[in-house]
Amino acid sequence: MNKLRTLIVDDEPAAIEGLRLRLQGFADIEVVAEAGSVQTALALVTQHQPELIFLDIEMPGETGFDLIRQLQPELCPAIVFVTAFHQHAVQAFEVQALDYLLKPVKLERLADAIARVRARAGTASKAQLLDAVTQIAAGPAATAGDTAETETRYCIERQKLVIQDGRSPIQLISYQDILWIDAAGDYMCVHTRTETHVMRTRLKNLINERLPDLFVRIHKSTVVNLTYIEQLQPLGNSEYKAVLANGKVLKVSRTFARALKQRLLP
Repeated sequence: MNKLRTLIVDDEPAAIEGLRLRLQGFADIEVVAEAGSVQTALALVTQHQPELIFLDIEMPGETGFDLIRQLQPELCPAIVFVTAFHQHAVQAFEVQALDYLLKPVKLERLADAIARVRARAGTASKAQLLDAVTQIAAGPAATAGDTAETETRYCIERQKLVIQDGRSPIQLISYQDILWIDAAGDYMCVHTRTETHVMRTRLKNLINERLPDLFVRIHKSTVVNLTYIEQLQPLGNSEYKAVLANGKVLKVSRTFARALKQRLLP
C-alpha cells in the first residue's frame, strides 16, 4: 500500500507533536511536513503536494477554512479537521474523505479517519469542500460508539435549523420561528417574522434531511410552516393562495394543493 503524504497544520507545537507521534503507528502514513500557520501551509502544499492534511480550524490570523479557500484546485488534498472546540465539529455530506477529530485526538478515532480517507481514495474537490454542510453540535461532539452524545447532537438538529457556510456567523433558527422557505437556485431563503436568512443547499435535500413534519411543500420552490397558515383562498384550476399570519400571501400550486388540504382539514 502506498503511503499517504501527509501535512499537519496547527499553531500549537504540542498538538503537532502529539498527532505526529500517533501517526507513527500507521504504516500507510508519511508525515512530509508540519506548519503552524495558513501561509506556511500553503507553501508546503505547493512544495510537497500532500494527499492528506490534518488541519486545525482555530488559528491566529487565518483559520483552517481560509486555507481551503486558498488552495489551488489541482492541489487540494483530503482534509481531516482537528479542533479543540466542539462548536466546530464538522459533519461531511458528499465530500471526499472529509472528517473531524476532537483534541486530544483519540487513537481509535484517528484510525477511523484514516480508514475513511483510504476508502475514498484520491484528492478532494475544492468546490465540494467549500460547499460542505457544516452542522454545529450544542455539546460535546459525538464520537464513534458514544450513543448518548450522538442523541444529544441530533436532538438539537430536530429543534433548530443550523445555517453555516464556514464564512458567516453560525445561525441556529428555531423551526417554530420559520414561516416559510423558498428556493433560489442552490440557495434557500429562510423567512422568519423579522429576518431572512440565506443558506446554501437544495430544497429537496432540506425537505428530506432536516425539516420536521410541520413543514409542507406548496410549490416546487416553496415550503411553509403549517402553524402560520390562516387562510386558504381558491384561485381556480385547483390552485390556492395561502395567507400567513404576517399577511404574506404564497401561491399553492395544483400539484401540492391536495396534500396541503389534507393536512389542514379534519
